[in-house]
Amino acid sequence: MIKFSYDTKEYDFKSLFCEWLNTDDLTKLHNQKKYPVLTREEDMYMHWNQIYYKRWREDSSIKDLYLKFLGVNNPKKYAALRDSLNVSSISLFDENFSGFEFMVDYRLSHRFFIAAEYGFDQDNQTESNLIASTKGSYFKIGGDFNAYNNWVGMNNAIYVGLRYGFSTFDQNLEGYTIYTGDSTFPGTMVIDPRAYKGLTAHWAEFIFGIKTEILTNLFLSINLQLKNKFFEDVPENFNNLYIPGFNKTNDYSDFGVGFGYGVSYLIPIYKK
Repeated sequence: MIKFSYDTKEYDFKSLFCEWLNTDDLTKLHNQKKYPVLTREEDMYMHWNQIYYKRWREDSSIKDLYLKFLGVNNPKKYAALRDSLNVSSISLFDENFSGFEFMVDYRLSHRFFIAAEYGFDQDNQTESNLIASTKGSYFKIGGDFNAYNNWVGMNNAIYVGLRYGFSTFDQNLEGYTIYTGDSTFPGTMVIDPRAYKGLTAHWAEFIFGIKTEILTNLFLSINLQLKNKFFEDVPENFNNLYIPGFNKTNDYSDFGVGFGYGVSYLIPIYKK
């Protein structure tokens, strides 16, 4: 048996356990109540076991102290570079759409992260009454809160977050049909190319997502986004049909939705 000595004042596990288990003497826990014979299959249902793991999930103090004792995550911050693909920008789902997105997040504390995303989208719309396209880039910045209680050494996440989004883009109108309201004399396609350059849009975004480790430091993530547009440059005699990073627009609301998934790699920045 190998024994290690450590500073019990710096790593005061005893006081934390006494507080958690509401006792002054850990050596006398067995006298506080009667217990059945312990079996391997039932040990997780024991009284003290349930109290311990409930506090472990709710209180990060002993987890942080334990990780510090091990020399892991002390209080180390990690940055994760995530190359993400938004489902709306994958040609597998829509042959008229292409794009990419890069995402990076940085751990500020046990649960809080700052996050930034940059992407490029191109959307082509070919309808019976309209031929148009949109091309541009976007940038989003904000923060995430991880609501998931990880076991030691795990970095999975069930998170919610907020983003501010900004996009700069071009709209190109190639042709359109004038609505006549008369089936006898239907409108014909008018080919009248027009380019609207240097348009911008701003929006706020709420995000909910899950990120799980599939290999060492390699994560698979999926997320849902709810967006609210609060400013956009509107072309003369035309509307923005699509805004990169925001997705499709409509005439009835400034709200939009998005769905994405991605792969990320966790890069430890600080080491003890």
